[in-house]
Amino acid sequence: MRIHHVTAIAREPQRNLDFYAGLLGMRLVKLTVNYDDPGTYHFYYGDELGRPGTLLTFFPWSGSRSGRQGTGQINGVALAIPQGSLGYWVERLLSLGVKYEGPNRRFGEQVLAFTDHDGMMLELIATPRVAGLDGWRDGPVQAEHAIRGVHGVTIWEDGDAGSADFLTGTMGYTIREEAENRIRLESGGDGLGTVVELRRAPGFWRGTDGAGTVHHVAFRAADDAEQAERQRTLREMGAQVTDVKDRTYFRSIYFREPGGVLFEIATDGPGFTIDESPAELGSALRLPERFESMRERLEVSLPPLRPPHAEAVGG
Repeated sequence: MRIHHVTAIAREPQRNLDFYAGLLGMRLVKLTVNYDDPGTYHFYYGDELGRPGTLLTFFPWSGSRSGRQGTGQINGVALAIPQGSLGYWVERLLSLGVKYEGPNRRFGEQVLAFTDHDGMMLELIATPRVAGLDGWRDGPVQAEHAIRGVHGVTIWEDGDAGSADFLTGTMGYTIREEAENRIRLESGGDGLGTVVELRRAPGFWRGTDGAGTVHHVAFRAADDAEQAERQRTLREMGAQVTDVKDRTYFRSIYFREPGGVLFEIATDGPGFTIDESPAELGSALRLPERFESMRERLEVSLPPLRPPHAEAVGG
């Protein structure tokens, strides 16, 4: 199963928008609210249409405490760029005051590592896996160098928590390489969202949620039938799986893998153009029907936003 999206926790909404839509040049494809906490935004960043595999989403809680990165958690979101774009990104990060490490080589790919303003660990991976995928043409980053989507995630675990066996036996991943304390698992073929890495960190402290940490990772189901089959299989294995949640743009089920990381399985459809045209994506606050009666109150209480500016996030 390939990755559908990754969802993380942030602190200040405008600063998050400036960093991801401004500096990194990802498209804000949906501006909505957290369906479980409608007083909070939910930002979806992706490619031109917000296709599955390109999506990085955030719950920005103003004034929230910082999380603690540790085991039982995803600590590292890798974003895919074309192989020839590494120099462009080094210059861009440098010019905008973002400290970075690398480039370093890992499993045959060049890696540029840095953090956002909340301390979330990010990587740009120069990879042939995205050959043939177009970048967003109307963004602040040149289309030829634009981020294509999610390359993969890194899970930290305290010793062998059973995550590798679960990913290979249940989620359809294959162990490809091992180096030092890392195991790379891949879902077949090229393209986006095909990589999960396990970083073994015996004795390291347990992670806690908060700003700068990943809340969950979602994997793709082609349709409702595939999702239902996955739900049935997981429950037969004894996993505590939620009922289906309607997220408007996809449907979701949630459960925890053996190491404690929250996993989601999300359907590919109906997609982000169900309530906005491609040209309008992310241009206005969109609410599910059950929250429309709250619109006036929410629009007053949610922090105001302005168009993103990359120059506002350096340092």
